[in-house]
Amino acid sequence: MTHLTRRQFGSIVLLGTQGPRLWGASTSASSIAIDRTLREGIERRQIPCVAAMVASQDKILYSGAFGKRDSASGIDIQPDSIFQIASMTKAITSVAAMQLVERGRLKLDEPVARHLPELGKLDVIEGFDAAGKPILRPAMKPITLRHLLTHTSGFAYPTWSEEMFKYTQATVPLPPGVVAPLVPLVFEPGTRWQYGYSADWTGRLVEAVSGLNLEQYFQRNILQPLGMTDTTFIFPPDKFNRLVSQSRRQSGGPLREVPRAIPPKPAAFNGGGGLSSTAPDYIKFMQMILRYGRSGVRDEILTAKSVEAMSVNQIGDLGAGRLKTFQPDLSSDVNLHPGAVDKWGLGFLINTVAYPDGRSAGSLAWAGVYNTFYWIDPPRGICAVIMMQFLPFVDKEAVGLLGDFERSVYANL
Repeated sequence: MTHLTRRQFGSIVLLGTQGPRLWGASTSASSIAIDRTLREGIERRQIPCVAAMVASQDKILYSGAFGKRDSASGIDIQPDSIFQIASMTKAITSVAAMQLVERGRLKLDEPVARHLPELGKLDVIEGFDAAGKPILRPAMKPITLRHLLTHTSGFAYPTWSEEMFKYTQATVPLPPGVVAPLVPLVFEPGTRWQYGYSADWTGRLVEAVSGLNLEQYFQRNILQPLGMTDTTFIFPPDKFNRLVSQSRRQSGGPLREVPRAIPPKPAAFNGGGGLSSTAPDYIKFMQMILRYGRSGVRDEILTAKSVEAMSVNQIGDLGAGRLKTFQPDLSSDVNLHPGAVDKWGLGFLINTVAYPDGRSAGSLAWAGVYNTFYWIDPPRGICAVIMMQFLPFVDKEAVGLLGDFERSVYANL
């Protein structure tokens, strides 16, 4: 295989020329092998359903869907069945922010309080007193867009932060559906990596600067240009028959299905989560990243320079991707790459060493809380997505099927 650097690969795409053939089209035998992995996997692991796709920059290499839309109907899911993709929204939000950087509307290293004044005077949690009341002090550093895109802002979700979990227990609970809550930071911006409300606030920043809400901005600038016709914050009732039911694991035991219902229209749009989508739609987004920002031969979503910045380590010596849960009903402990120290770019988790029998070093990835996962492997020229729909996040059976799928992709395509 001819080795290409990222810059060389991007240059080939931008020039509209045909580069070395990194991956051929899926043969019948290889598709059958991956089908078997997924079909037998959901049966053995008692997972209700799964949809998965693999693509090169310009071709679908594999597509498969197994299981039932819901137990009541017994209807088989299809490759274009609709899933709630939760935090897979974050990568799209990051692209939106980088578009505004390219247009000179935002700067990566200026204080975001210039556009969101409420972020100009934040507190940091220093600890808790004997009664459990939080001890706060003013933050000394301003939050920048770079901090938000790299999850080094100090904002934290209570699910995976002991400080924020204790804070929410000691104060008035946040009302349901709050987008980008104005809570204290758990550390000074830039000093740690911690998954949290950073992308939620990035979405608010995009809205403040563009004058559009996120649904409008995404549709006009990303989703419609990419042909992602099934991706939206506002679920269309006429597509309800394609919506997959969700399930929740009961105290470590079996999964219990949640009755299907049309997701209500959100009061506000959240850059950290909230999109519904399909495997074919999300593949189009990832193919754009593989093409270094091009939606096709001519149309440009991002410049190659921006995609390169999103795709390299932006957090220095810090590590990313490991999380201890404080709400086990929502998530198990997160460690998708045991034994490795992963990094974060401007929107993606980056593995610094290859997965055994899987993705290359330098691949880009993240996931959604209902166990939807994706990865983009620029050195090998492929991207892949696998969608399930149950809690808790990184349930051992979901991670097991993800690993089975990934190894099957690299063994068979």
